[in-house]
Amino acid sequence: MPGCRIGFVGAGGVAARHADTLASFDDVELVAVTDVDDGRARTFAEQRGMRAVGDLDQLIDTGVHAVYVCVPPFSHGPAEKAVAAAGLAVFVEKPIGLDCDETERTARLLDESGVVTSVGYHWRYSDGVTRAREAVRDTPVRLAVGAWLDKLPPVRWWARRAQSGGQVIEQAVHVLDLARLMVGEVTQVHAMGDGQPPAAPEADVDGATVVNLRFASGAVGTLAATCLLGWKHRAGLEVYAADLAVSITEDAVRVAGRSGDSDVRRLDPAQAKQAADRAFVDAVLGRGDDIRTPYADAVRTQRLACAVADSAVRGTAVKLEEHAHASG
Repeated sequence: MPGCRIGFVGAGGVAARHADTLASFDDVELVAVTDVDDGRARTFAEQRGMRAVGDLDQLIDTGVHAVYVCVPPFSHGPAEKAVAAAGLAVFVEKPIGLDCDETERTARLLDESGVVTSVGYHWRYSDGVTRAREAVRDTPVRLAVGAWLDKLPPVRWWARRAQSGGQVIEQAVHVLDLARLMVGEVTQVHAMGDGQPPAAPEADVDGATVVNLRFASGAVGTLAATCLLGWKHRAGLEVYAADLAVSITEDAVRVAGRSGDSDVRRLDPAQAKQAADRAFVDAVLGRGDDIRTPYADAVRTQRLACAVADSAVRGTAVKLEEHAHASG
């Protein structure tokens, strides 16, 4: 395979970011795009020398080797299944769905097809996360403190629970995925939402959410999220162990030891996003094996996010094992 021919389902902002990164790789050809908005697809294609096609079947017929699925949470599932049936590699942007039932079915089909899969939890590719994992490698983490304190995204569907799943599923899921990576699997959650939606048409998601987490290791954690600000205030995770404090954001990692002195490394947020795309292309071309979030693993993060959302609605603690059985 001389180069990787790539198509896109979805022509929004996240798809544009991936496409522009991929266009900088000399072993990638951007071939075609399809979107429910034909005009948006045409504009996307014209800007990048691609074809705009009417649907996914036509996109598959262009002879692509891989497909990026960059659609809102409520649209996930059908595209991934069709790509799997065609035997093509697939990169799925997070979140991978609204609930667990659909994602579990998709996971089974992807597994049966044996295609290369990757999900856009790009923080896993951050040099800062690599540094943080090295720092805690020999020390059990006892406490994790996560936050996603941000503004309301400009797309209308985001503020509607039936379309986005809410802030934890759609946005703060990045922090939950990072917590799994740094601390291990979560066994129990207890979440509360404020019940007050942000100021947006037809909004019904919580404006603020807090979550308590219990990890299989015995560690505990919290997550705080809000979309009530006019700016992105903070997004990241702090982990604590005996005489060790580690703070991770997209643009910095800070490691402090017994003395309290900190080793701070500044990061380029684009590095992790580019690395995720590079790893996917290399895997499709058979040149590498560095996909850090295959779809099957992303399902675990999805289960956690859905358990949090369910707990917030119920107002009670939810055990992950019981929630998984109930969803299945």
